[in-house]
Amino acid sequence: MKLDNYVLGKWISGDGNGQALYNSVSGKQIATATTSGLDFGDILQYGRKQGGPALRKMTFHERGRMLKALALYLHSKKEEFYPLSYATGATRVDSWIDIEGGIGNLFAYASLRKQFPNETYYVDGEAASLSKGGSFIGHHIMVPKEGIAVHINAYNFPIWGMLEKIAVNILAGVPALVKPATVTSFLTEKMVKEIIASNILPEGSLQLICGSARGVLDHVTSQDVVTFTGSASTGMALKAHDRVIKEAVPFNMEADSLNSSVLGLDAKPGTSEFDLFIKEVTKEITVKCGQKCTAIRRILVPENLLEDVQIALGKRLEKTVIGNPETEGVRMGALAGKSQLEDVKVKIQELLKASEIVYGTLDLVNVKGADANKGSFMSPVLLRNDDPFNKTETHTVEAFGPVSTLIPYSTTEEAVEITKMGKGSLCCSIVTNDKKIARDFVLNAATHHGRILVLNEECAKESTGHGSPMPMLVHGGPGRAGGGEEMGGKRGVMHYLQRTAVQGSPTMMTAVTNVFQYGAEQPEPVKHPFQKHFEELNVGETYITHKHTVTDADIVNFANVSGDNFYAHVDATSLDGTIFEGKVAHGYYILSKAAGMFVDPRKGPVLLNYGLDEARFTKPVYPGMTIGVKLTVKEKVDQEKRSEDDIAKGIVKFMVDVYDETGETVALATILTMVKKIDQSS
Repeated sequence: MKLDNYVLGKWISGDGNGQALYNSVSGKQIATATTSGLDFGDILQYGRKQGGPALRKMTFHERGRMLKALALYLHSKKEEFYPLSYATGATRVDSWIDIEGGIGNLFAYASLRKQFPNETYYVDGEAASLSKGGSFIGHHIMVPKEGIAVHINAYNFPIWGMLEKIAVNILAGVPALVKPATVTSFLTEKMVKEIIASNILPEGSLQLICGSARGVLDHVTSQDVVTFTGSASTGMALKAHDRVIKEAVPFNMEADSLNSSVLGLDAKPGTSEFDLFIKEVTKEITVKCGQKCTAIRRILVPENLLEDVQIALGKRLEKTVIGNPETEGVRMGALAGKSQLEDVKVKIQELLKASEIVYGTLDLVNVKGADANKGSFMSPVLLRNDDPFNKTETHTVEAFGPVSTLIPYSTTEEAVEITKMGKGSLCCSIVTNDKKIARDFVLNAATHHGRILVLNEECAKESTGHGSPMPMLVHGGPGRAGGGEEMGGKRGVMHYLQRTAVQGSPTMMTAVTNVFQYGAEQPEPVKHPFQKHFEELNVGETYITHKHTVTDADIVNFANVSGDNFYAHVDATSLDGTIFEGKVAHGYYILSKAAGMFVDPRKGPVLLNYGLDEARFTKPVYPGMTIGVKLTVKEKVDQEKRSEDDIAKGIVKFMVDVYDETGETVALATILTMVKKIDQSS
């Protein structure tokens, strides 16, 4: 069987025989994969011209809802992917991480839509004042790039690797071309066939090539984004591609790294933290046969506990049943293929220059439900390096399999130094219940790690563990790890958006951003804003209230009602040495009075006021001063109906500008109101 490529709106098999792909458990051939005959230039252009415009027409909310629909669809099909996943050597647990973990990323980024406006663009940060008189300001907007995301993925997670990336670029409004590692691309192909069959994504927003991608980077442009996951050497070669450099193409690299886990000085045998450490390290050695970019390669242990840890790990690793992932009781499957198995053994030989094997073997192992000669099986291997500062292969050579090295250390400072010898990693962990040890380690080690887990008994039950990247946190690391960032919530979406500084008058900036900018035109509506539905309100329209003169009685009454008897409000004899000229009105009284002045008491489309943002008291208000309020529609945020019976509504942010008789602002705040829509179908 020849794998298909999904390009140019159709499934196409490449020319010729292609690369043979094998079941890593049985050794039998599954398929062949080739991209021969495909025109990568045409494929990239198709994504830019077909998928890009369709995605950019959609708002963040629409794209997020689309991701949610896709996640629900794939979740209903999840069991169909497991049988083929077993052929990659993955156990049920391994496959769950890949399949359902990948689908979980879609759900996570679908939910992230709520942090973006229901617009095709994003307004970033606050406006910057660029002139003394306030007539010239600047702002940043972010719009989807007009290119295509080229994802070059690793073989270890053929589904998660794809879904965690496309979730981000699709939410951003950018199409993707996915190039999975060929050896396990048969599983990626099956997932993409389901995605295309769902008809949920716009045509051209996702394309797939199974086989060699040699030459694809010859066609990238400055509007494209390239992401790479895999070995550091391959990533560096791609990053240095002439076209990538000449076009200044954004390149995000996530490379395999020599990650560390540290047993804290306090975590002695008999403590919960010691047991947690042994469990976590064992898991990271055996899950996915250690074929994870986040797997623990270096195990740092207080020198006086090295023997205890070695014995405990050996006992736990002995319980690992190796074999066919579909056989009951098997805890560790096979590596992805024979070439991966041979590569791991070669790397172990290099590591043996600095270490010795204290558990495991390089010989054939006993396996359950399979033939050890035909499959790509190997034993977990635990090495030990007693001289990590002089025998440095441990910090430079990675065996990408169930292999890890025990390393002694004497102080927390020394542990930090040893972790840094890996020259940058994706993740690191420390198991400790000592706050000072945790703080000292994290703050000093952070420069060399993309993520640090502090694990103890308190968080153990809910911790996702050392090796699990999370959608809302960045996944990447400095130095050897590639210097990139993936996922990371909103941060990840920003990689696919162009940030542009826009300058002009407050009125023009309001028109461009659809967010009211202070100093812009404020047309007065005929109808009170609280009597208008969501669709009828316009950003910038301003209701000006009647005036009120603040009295001493107002201040006294508010103090009695609120219980706020702070001296500046109630004791005129205590004001010497303060900034106040006399008893001053409570800031919250000013806002409360402002609400009484701008609220329309009649029943109308406003359902409720549910929040107050950015409240500032900018000038003292004394008895005898007169205040008024300008209530301005600052921003409108669409909301989705949670059910057919739900009321169609949106959130309107009103700017409350309280000013005195001189026209100077005394208080400024943003209130959030829930406003009913005219159209109850949306």
